[in-house]
Amino acid sequence: MTAAILQARMSSSRLPRKVLHPILGRPMLARQIERIQRAKCIDQLIVATSIGSDDDPIASLAADLDVACYRGSLDDVLDRYYQAAKGASADHVIRLTGDCPLADPNLIDQVFQFYLENEFDYASNARVPAFPDGLDVEAFSFTVLEQAWREAVVPSHREHVTFFIIEHPNRFSLGDFGSALDLSYLRWTVDNPEDCELVRRIYETLYPENPEFTTADILALLEREPALKTLNSKYVRNAGWEPAFKKDREWVSKNQ
Repeated sequence: MTAAILQARMSSSRLPRKVLHPILGRPMLARQIERIQRAKCIDQLIVATSIGSDDDPIASLAADLDVACYRGSLDDVLDRYYQAAKGASADHVIRLTGDCPLADPNLIDQVFQFYLENEFDYASNARVPAFPDGLDVEAFSFTVLEQAWREAVVPSHREHVTFFIIEHPNRFSLGDFGSALDLSYLRWTVDNPEDCELVRRIYETLYPENPEFTTADILALLEREPALKTLNSKYVRNAGWEPAFKKDREWVSKNQ
């Protein structure tokens, strides 16, 4: 059984409430779920949010969309994933984040098939970036997730779910799904107002004619309107990791 777990929260430090930002009259998270549900490899999609009252709207949206929702710790996202996967009796887990409204269902299938066929413990297209930021997919076994859940103690390992796995390459077999074309300079994730503007314009241009528009369609649009590429180009990939690393340094100094 394969569970795709989509983590989402309202309390983003850089752009609060971004997951409910409206795109063509519907919340951004609903648009992302619409795309994810076209992936063929997923047996169950689970929205994983926190038990905090701030995240009640996310749980309500999941209910409205008839999508399973697990509510757990806000900060211990690894525990949230583990409990959601355990409750679903998942054998395999696909990790997705709720700030990627241009998620590619075909790419989700490709990364998962790559993970299965090569019998990796973990595989992704994110460790060695080649795809636009915002199309990240991670696949791993429940067994490996459980090991990380039992053993991880460093704050970043609890917050970022797969860091423990990635940082133990001698214990786990890791696979990198690549691309002949390097598109890692493109930013399709949403963390800032400029990101929202880019995604809004992509949807307004492509969705009315074809609700199932593809990554190829987006790339063609960017070629026709190259100014769109620079709307959010000043932002750095994975900038949100630094606060987690700061917590790690503080944790290490306290526990030496």
